[in-house]
Amino acid sequence: MSAANVIQAIRRNPLPLSDRLQVALSETKGALMPFVPVVVATVSVFACTWVSFRLCQTSATVGFLYLVCVVLAAVYGGFWQATWISVISVACLDYFFNPPVFSFTVDRLSNWVELAAFEFTALIVNQLSNRAHLRELEAVAERRETERLYQTARRILLFDSPGDPGNLVTSLFREVFDLSTVLLFDAPSGAVYPQHNRPDQQSAIERMKESYFLDADAHDSKAKTWFCVLRLGVRPAGALALCGTSMKHLTATALASLAAIALERARTLEKQYHAEAARQAEQLRTAVLDSLAHQFKTPLTVIRTASSGLPAAGQLSQLQTELVSMIDQEARKLNDLASRLVGAPKLNSPEFAPQPEPLLLSRLMKTAIQELERGQDRDRFQVIAPAHEPPVFADRELILTALAQLIDNAVKYSTPESPIEVRLIIKETAVVLTVRSQGLVVAPADRERIFDRFYRAPGAQVVSSGTGLGLSIVKTIATDHHGHVWADGEPDYGTVFSLSLPKVSTGIAS
Repeated sequence: MSAANVIQAIRRNPLPLSDRLQVALSETKGALMPFVPVVVATVSVFACTWVSFRLCQTSATVGFLYLVCVVLAAVYGGFWQATWISVISVACLDYFFNPPVFSFTVDRLSNWVELAAFEFTALIVNQLSNRAHLRELEAVAERRETERLYQTARRILLFDSPGDPGNLVTSLFREVFDLSTVLLFDAPSGAVYPQHNRPDQQSAIERMKESYFLDADAHDSKAKTWFCVLRLGVRPAGALALCGTSMKHLTATALASLAAIALERARTLEKQYHAEAARQAEQLRTAVLDSLAHQFKTPLTVIRTASSGLPAAGQLSQLQTELVSMIDQEARKLNDLASRLVGAPKLNSPEFAPQPEPLLLSRLMKTAIQELERGQDRDRFQVIAPAHEPPVFADRELILTALAQLIDNAVKYSTPESPIEVRLIIKETAVVLTVRSQGLVVAPADRERIFDRFYRAPGAQVVSSGTGLGLSIVKTIATDHHGHVWADGEPDYGTVFSLSLPKVSTGIAS
């Protein structure tokens, strides 16, 4: 190369001269590295030959030294390098140590035996060396995949936001494992991630969904793609496609498990957020209802006091007396509704705890019936109880409140002046109180919902006014006593409400 060409090459190359020299030395070193073992082994053979010849060693001793050189060449160089050392060793052994010395004898049998021994040793050592090297590479690859899995799992556990983590999971897998494409199918939502797919990914998406429907992992060796099923326990929950990878099946299934954990964790976080929002909303609603109920109490007390004092003032006509009585009656109803609003939040409070004692449901039911204002309503009830009624372990005031709600519900939504039957049925572990009334029939679709707060069945809104709190209070009280309440409709007749409470085998009923 001329000086002008060298100057032009230096000008075209923007790197400094020292860096260019370092790059050239690195390339030269990389090119010469495969020849270093054979050169070292060749020099070792010549050195052993010179020393052994000077020390007048036997051919057996020298042959052992040559064998060591062949083994080292096979380990650090390869089979062909070891073959070259074997040929040189046999030649030196024949020329310097086998009589007649200083002469080559090609047709001597011992030379061929020695060459065959060296070659066989080189072949075996090379195979063992290659196998050990492969195992070392596999161990390094497994350790690297384990580190990547650890990093991936750690970053997935740091996901702390609800919603769809599919895009985050796919980008994380692609980044950590150097994949060309990662696709994720979430079966519960039917979504495929990433959400913006290219047209050339449609076949991979179909294969991924096919793996989910077949509940079996698959591998496309030509495309270097794994299709793994996401599982939550034994139930398939989606599928994962890992494109452009030569990872093992165990690593692919581990990534599928991490993806399933990420999706399930996101759903759990979302449920927790919703539950917390619902709890806060319930607390706010309870506080508002409690405040309104107490604000209703004060003017209602004034209204009832004034309406009660008007008849005592005298000089009221019959119409005025009836109007005052109507005001007093409706004010009493409003006061009862306000009491319900005040009591409902207390029942749902975590600090609330019943004070149980042995009680007879029939006695409590009769007490609740006697508290009805109108005598004609009290006369409509018929209580049927067994002679030997076992007691229940319950809070007196709470059970009286629940029974009063059932009685009020039966009176309001039954046919006027129709009989109301109250029956106690003794079960193996519980006492069941039923209130059977003629009139409104609760539809099957509403038999569970009528116990929800503020829910009223469509037919009930027409028959009578209400708040929808009564039956929810009954359900809360029953649950606090480890019992339950339910409703049954009798076609062409009415409705039966049942309250079941655990009975006690011993104790004194009061």
